[in-house]
Amino acid sequence: MKRNAKANAVETPPPGGTVTGIVASPRAPGRFTVMVDGRSAHTLNLSTIERLKLSIGATTIGREDLIAREEAVLRTYDRAVMMLAARGRAAKDLERQLIRKGEPAEFARLAVDRLRDEGFVDDELFARSFVRSKAAGAGLARRRLQQELGRRGVDRGIADEAIAEVFEEDAIDEDASALQLAQKRNRSLRSEDAQSRRRRVYAFLARRGFSPDVIERALRAAGDAHHGSDSGEEIDTAPETP
Repeated sequence: MKRNAKANAVETPPPGGTVTGIVASPRAPGRFTVMVDGRSAHTLNLSTIERLKLSIGATTIGREDLIAREEAVLRTYDRAVMMLAARGRAAKDLERQLIRKGEPAEFARLAVDRLRDEGFVDDELFARSFVRSKAAGAGLARRRLQQELGRRGVDRGIADEAIAEVFEEDAIDEDASALQLAQKRNRSLRSEDAQSRRRRVYAFLARRGFSPDVIERALRAAGDAHHGSDSGEEIDTAPETP
C-alpha cells in the first residue's frame, strides 16, 4: 500500500515514559516493539535499541523526538530493502524512487548510503548485470544501453565501462545481433509488402539503439533491402516514432 509523504515523515511521537517490554514485532521480521508504560510505542532494530539504551526500566521522557526520528529512518531503510528485493537498482534511481513514494529526501539518502556501505547497492555490479540481461535478452545496442543506464542514474563512465566489459566477455557482435533481430522481425511481418516491412524493421532496430550503418548491413544480409528498390520507388528508411 502506498504511503504519502506526510504519513511517512516523522510523526508526532507517543508520550514518553518507562520502557516496560521489548518484544519481537509480529509484523516486521527482525524488528522489535518497544513497550512504554505497557503500550506499543516504537518499532526498532536491536542495534538502535542498544545504541539508544532502551532497556527495560529506562525512560524515554525527553527523547521522544529522537526515538521517533530513528524509527522513521529505519522505516525508509526497510522500504528500500523491499524495493531492492523486487528488482536491482542503481543508487540514484533507488533514492529517486523512495522520494517519489513519499519518503523524506534525507531519510532516502541515508537509506541508500547505508545499503551502499553494506554492499547491497553497487552501481558497477548493477550496470554489468543490466547490460548482460538487456543485450542478450532484449537485443539492445550500446547506444540504447547507455541511454537506459543514464535514465537509471548510472554515471556515464560506469555505464561505458560495464558495456565494454560485457560486450568483450560475452563476445557480443552488434552486426550479428542486428541481423538476428532483423530476420526474426521479418518473419513476423511476412504478410506486409516489402517497403512497409523494411520500414518497420528499420524502426524496430533503431529503437534498440543500432546505428544506421549497422541497420543497413542487417537489412541487406537479411535479404530484405532489395525488395523495395525493385519497383524503382524511393524507400523511406526514417525510423517510426516509438
